[in-house]
Amino acid sequence: MSLKKKFARESFTIMNELVLPNDTNTLNNLMGGRLLHWMDIAAAISAQKHCNRIVVTASVDNVSFKQPIKLGDVITIEAKVTRAFNTSVEVRLDVWSENIPSGARQKSNEAYYTFVALDQSARTIPVPELIPETPEEIDLFDGALRRRQLRLVLGGKMNPDDASELKALFFKA
Repeated sequence: MSLKKKFARESFTIMNELVLPNDTNTLNNLMGGRLLHWMDIAAAISAQKHCNRIVVTASVDNVSFKQPIKLGDVITIEAKVTRAFNTSVEVRLDVWSENIPSGARQKSNEAYYTFVALDQSARTIPVPELIPETPEEIDLFDGALRRRQLRLVLGGKMNPDDASELKALFFKA
């Protein structure tokens, strides 16, 4: 069975959340775990749009907090599939925080999540190929194989000697 190829733009997802008191720590900053939860939801929606299947989170790359997000800020999470592999997809997330009264908006986070598509029996299933269109989508697509190899090496699922895309960054052929 041949799967229909899909464009990256078809998976684009925007999710908004208002930071309420129950979402914050004692300094009135958004708790990191709450943000990761929201990011996981947005990324899963994006992955499901691409796969038309149930997906489960396989990995989350390093998430660094550039700026604290304050009580009352509105969070905008943008997610889009950057590359599809055999049964998994990589999703890029950008997180923005906005103080509505002042109009101040800043990027607070970015990350990559990986999802695996499952069938009704919870077995992995092939996903559609991704077609990047814009220069940014092409750059993200091209870098996805290196990021995937790094995840696999760090997760103990790939021998570093087999990570040819990563080695190409450091050694000439």
